[in-house]
Amino acid sequence: MNQTKNVLGEPLEPCSLKPLTGFYRDGSCFSDKNNPGVHAVCIYATEEFLEYSKKVGNDLSTPNQAYNFAGVKAGESWCLSGSRFVQALQNGMAPQIFIHATHERMLELVDIEILKKYAIDL
Repeated sequence: MNQTKNVLGEPLEPCSLKPLTGFYRDGSCFSDKNNPGVHAVCIYATEEFLEYSKKVGNDLSTPNQAYNFAGVKAGESWCLSGSRFVQALQNGMAPQIFIHATHERMLELVDIEILKKYAIDL
């Protein structure tokens, strides 16, 4: 995993190894200029959020064998795109997050105090 910081300025912690997540599929929400979708926020997936996400065009739960993607299940962690988190936030559907596994690039999109409100690991 890359030596980088989370939104709290601490070393970025892993998000999920099973399912293997992250833009680089390294288990972390590391995000750099090669990741235009800013897949930087580590969410805790619930059935409610997965259903909402599917309805707005971001189907995280349906398996896709072409990408060796088993689909995210309720109770799992996943690196979500920053813009999708902002969209969910605006729609009152933002999921809880693991703030210690959320990359510092999220601060370009969302204020730290808002992220703290959704953190389940503080």
